[in-house]
This record gives sequence, structure tokens and C-alpha cells, in this order.
Amino acid sequence: MHTQPELPYRKDALAPYISEKTMDYHYGKHHKGYFDKLNALIVDTPFAQQSLVEIVRSSDGALFNNAAQAWNHILYWDSMSPKTGQMPTGELLNAITRDFGGVDELKSAFTTAALNTFGSGWAWLVINSEKKLAVVSTSNAHNPLEMPGTTPLLACDVWEHAYYLDTQNNRASYLDHFWTVCNWEYVHEQLLKST
Repeated sequence: MHTQPELPYRKDALAPYISEKTMDYHYGKHHKGYFDKLNALIVDTPFAQQSLVEIVRSSDGALFNNAAQAWNHILYWDSMSPKTGQMPTGELLNAITRDFGGVDELKSAFTTAALNTFGSGWAWLVINSEKKLAVVSTSNAHNPLEMPGTTPLLACDVWEHAYYLDTQNNRASYLDHFWTVCNWEYVHEQLLKST
């Protein structure tokens, strides 16, 4: 059975940018619900012996949706930090400058991808198969695990449940908040692991 990991910070740690009430619903109900449904679906199947990543890569339908959303949210929680106002440094900053021209340009491309994701989905900063940083958008539960040679570094959930209690239908305001709590230290660690 798959266990939902603990949050890497308290539920109120991202307030006022991401409220404790949002975290109660998003982590405590939505994310937990994906794990509960996933565990119910894999009972007495070959998937019961697979890791979360293996299930995402080898399943479809409801099984894929719940496994992928369980996995996506783990990266999403790690993509944020109570240490607000972080900025990229070192090799990460060099890669951003090389592939986007600068941090502002990366944020603009990422924000545009997130705003233009129709309905529910995700925005990602990834290392693609050409070993360059890229911004990609996916719909619903889909993620970079489905893209050969691609490694995700940063995830932003743009399903309405991620922000509706805080900013109602104002996705742009939510994205401003996301950048304030963006965990660039984590992104840097993921970059170093991928090279």
C-alpha cells in the first residue's frame, strides 16, 4: 500500500500566500483521496507490487489518474517553502540564464503556461531530453513521467482546488503567491541530481 508522505512543513507555514484552510482541503482531502483511491484500485492486482512511478508509467484510466495525482502533489509540496523570497543561484541560475535569458524570462514563460492551461492541469519546469531547461504544461493528471528523457524540477498545480479558497477564480494572483513561496533550493537540488 502507498502512504501519503508528510508535508515538509506545517499546514499554516505558507500563509498568507497559501492558507492553512487551503492546505487542509488540498493536502488533507484531495491528496489523501488520491492515495486512498489508488490503494483501493491496486488490491489483488500486479500493480500492488509496483512503486508509484512504475504505476504512473504503466497504467491508464482511474488507476493512472490517482497514481499520477498522488505523485504530482508530492513534487508540488516540495516545490514550495516557508522560506519566502528565494532566488535561483549557482548552477541553477546559470542554466536558467542559458536557456531562458534570465529568471524574469523563466517566470514569464512558466506563468504564461500555467495561465493558458485550459481547465485543470499542471505547469512544470523540466530538463528535457536535450538536457535543456524547458517549461511544459499538462492537462488533468498528466505529467513529465510520460515524456521520455524528461526530468521534472518544479511543479505548480493549476487545478482550482489549489487556489479557489484563497484567490477564488484569480489564477494569476495564485501564481504570484506561488513565486513568493517557490522553493528554489529544492529545484537546485533536483537539477544537481539530474546531471
